Amino acid sequence: MAALQTMFDVRGLSVIVTGGASGIGKAYAEVMAEHGARVAILDLDPVGLEKTVAAIRAAGGDVSGEVVDVGDRPGMAAAFDRVAERYGKIDVVFANAGIDPGPGFNTPDGTRNPDGAIENIPDEQWDRGIEINLTSVYTTVKLAVKHMKPRGFGRIVVTSSIAALINEAIVGTSYMPAKAAVNHFVRHMAMELGAFGIHVNAILPGPFITNIAGGRLRNKADREAFERQSLIGRIGDPEEIKGLALYLASPAASYVTGSLIVIDGGALLRIT
Repeated sequence: MAALQTMFDVRGLSVIVTGGASGIGKAYAEVMAEHGARVAILDLDPVGLEKTVAAIRAAGGDVSGEVVDVGDRPGMAAAFDRVAERYGKIDVVFANAGIDPGPGFNTPDGTRNPDGAIENIPDEQWDRGIEINLTSVYTTVKLAVKHMKPRGFGRIVVTSSIAALINEAIVGTSYMPAKAAVNHFVRHMAMELGAFGIHVNAILPGPFITNIAGGRLRNKADREAFERQSLIGRIGDPEEIKGLALYLASPAASYVTGSLIVIDGGALLRIT
């Protein structure tokens, strides 16, 4: 047991989680705090952020919150600097923030959705989807490396998606290419940064119950459309991603970098 505890020991690590006020990001923040890490959550939602920070503190966790839009590069840089000053270092960064940029060209029942047709997509909707789902990952990794490289140590975990590997007609059009690019970026960063002791990996969730797209998977039709893809007949709960997040942040993953790890209830097998 002692050896196992050492393998997964994250006590004292300084951790940043973007988009950590709810859903998968909240699960990342919770599991790291539960195991003794010092966690800073960056999120655009002040109400959700305050609620999550309060809950983690009530459970005994060392946590702080920063209200910031991950698309705001100066704001992100300032937030990273404040966390580094507060904790003295940045060890682990979860680049998690993401959005569903709008409706897909099909509805869950398979009928065409004019609002999601390519000719009707507002340019600002496309731009925001790329900004948050791809460009913010670049910004987050760039800022993390600034603080990690001088120390010769760092763990970066990016939330991608199985949407990087498939196409989903009921998901906003910019989401899949953004996540596919994220996968390539993660592997490219792993190639560049391994020599500096910085490991970069991606988690590729399938459908989980979160607030993305306004919490659409709480709607019966949307949920059932994704449940039909699962080999185990349901979609995921963010609690079920905690073990993988802890693993990638811990010494247990000391030989893991450039990996794209799928956690999807077997949905990819059903789809292919």
